Amino acid sequence: MCGISGELRLDGQRPDMAAMQRMLEKLQRRGPDNEGRYSEGPLALGHRRLSVIDLSAAANQPMVDDELGLVLVFNGTIYNYPELREELQARGYHFFSHGDTEVILKAYHAWGEGCVERFNGIFAFAVWDKRAQQLFVARDRLGIKPFYYSLDQSRLRFASNVQALLAAGDVDTSFDPVGLHHHLTLHAVVPAPHTILKGVRKLQPAHTLTIKLNGEQTLRRYWSLSATRPAQARTDDEWVEMIREALFKAVDRRLRIADVPVGVLLSGGLDSSLLVGLLAESGVKDLKTYTVGFEDQPEEKGSEFEYSDPVAERFGTEHHKFHVPNHDLIDRLPEAIDHMAEPMVAQDAVAFYLLSERVSQDVKVVQSGQGADEVFGGYFWYPLMDAEPGGDLVRFRKHYFDRSHAEITQALGSEYVSEDVTSELVQELLAAPQADSFLDKVLRMDVTTLIVDDPVKRVDNMTMAWGLEARVPFLDHELVEAAMQMPPELKLKEQGKYPLKRIARGLLPDSVIDRPKGYFPVPALKYVRGDFLAMMREALNSEACRQRGLFQRPYIERLLADPEGNLTPIRGNKLWHMALLELWLQRNVDSVIS
Repeated sequence: MCGISGELRLDGQRPDMAAMQRMLEKLQRRGPDNEGRYSEGPLALGHRRLSVIDLSAAANQPMVDDELGLVLVFNGTIYNYPELREELQARGYHFFSHGDTEVILKAYHAWGEGCVERFNGIFAFAVWDKRAQQLFVARDRLGIKPFYYSLDQSRLRFASNVQALLAAGDVDTSFDPVGLHHHLTLHAVVPAPHTILKGVRKLQPAHTLTIKLNGEQTLRRYWSLSATRPAQARTDDEWVEMIREALFKAVDRRLRIADVPVGVLLSGGLDSSLLVGLLAESGVKDLKTYTVGFEDQPEEKGSEFEYSDPVAERFGTEHHKFHVPNHDLIDRLPEAIDHMAEPMVAQDAVAFYLLSERVSQDVKVVQSGQGADEVFGGYFWYPLMDAEPGGDLVRFRKHYFDRSHAEITQALGSEYVSEDVTSELVQELLAAPQADSFLDKVLRMDVTTLIVDDPVKRVDNMTMAWGLEARVPFLDHELVEAAMQMPPELKLKEQGKYPLKRIARGLLPDSVIDRPKGYFPVPALKYVRGDFLAMMREALNSEACRQRGLFQRPYIERLLADPEGNLTPIRGNKLWHMALLELWLQRNVDSVIS
């Protein structure tokens, strides 16, 4: 895992190397082990490395292959690189390093833009072809690794986070009404290519982009997800066995492909506990597990230690528990916001940030359970949507949208309000072909679009802020493809995630399998009181907020008057949403343009 950056001039000028250095400084924590730069003609590339595979200097980046005329910067991991390396060697390619980075270079030379279809992994990369004088960029199928860019007639700049692009300068930081509408409707999810800033875009998952020096662009989608039943029917037992095999393979891949120890973020829920169980079942010894907890509120516990402890004990892991008091949480919150590539309202963003700090002192790589709820139907709103009458959009919108379009017109200044673009987008995604039922459509949209920015983005951001690589086996694309063939009613049995519960039965404690669905709890950001309320009030009443004019004051005053009485359908706190957006703007945008 790493941080990548680059600048391609389209106007015949040389890249701005001072801007490149500023970008690399903002990426330093993503890759604390090495910094590299490359510049030739119209192109400059930068890289910050987290050494996980082939720890030698031969695997440093930017990686240059003079024989092939190619230069690469890459963030991610290709889990099937050993097999691809053997195939490429059989074709006559010679290697000077031992990791996955060089495999991408040779694969691109061998198969062109089709190389991405051969990769099993998580990746965002850019290949400069010296001979063709073109830049080829790509992002993995499920958008697990980020790729942000700014593009105008004179140049393309790209980086692993928005902060790096802003530090480089010359970015249009005015608001994108489409991005804002998505942000306020979909719990801060802004589907690619938009962000909330007009001058910053992101490459869509499962896409490649080729840019030539004359500005010509070719955008290609290389993968799509089908949610249809196979021609041959399967029994429930056959479905569960198919998922068990695919999941075990995904977990094993993410363990083997590393030259450093791998731990597990153990929340106490079914998903992460199952990862621990499968790793232990496969014979892994001395497994390290990590759990974080926060202060209780009267309505909700702040930790799940009562569930994670028995799992750690059953499998004899080297278990580490961290308890974060509220005064530490509020003191460190601004720091966590500084590392959000985009505003993230999920309560567990700061939890992952603080947990990652501790874990990074012990290991460089962890496995985490993100994606299981979306792939296997674990959220409470799925059966509610399924039972709702009406068209697809009506059923989805009622149980998922944070705010109606009418409420957004009350929340934002009139110049920042678009049409109801979120309903239009969701309607389009739900209407896409190759989905058999309403829930098939919903789960596919969740996995391919919504999950990219929540929770996948926050896990990447918060772990990489401490040079920690998080691997997510439940989002292995082969496992996802298998799961999407399964009838959704089978996934929703027993309050959701039925296949995983079947796999876990006898392996995990029944108390973990049969517990109510939990979430990474940070009660202080849900039940807004005391110092946290004061912090939010200060941000939303600040001179910066008032001068910005993004929010309509009556709406803000209404939320401040009843901070715990305005929740979204999926139980997010609307006051926290607005305060987080304002705090992110103050710390990441105002500080650059002031």
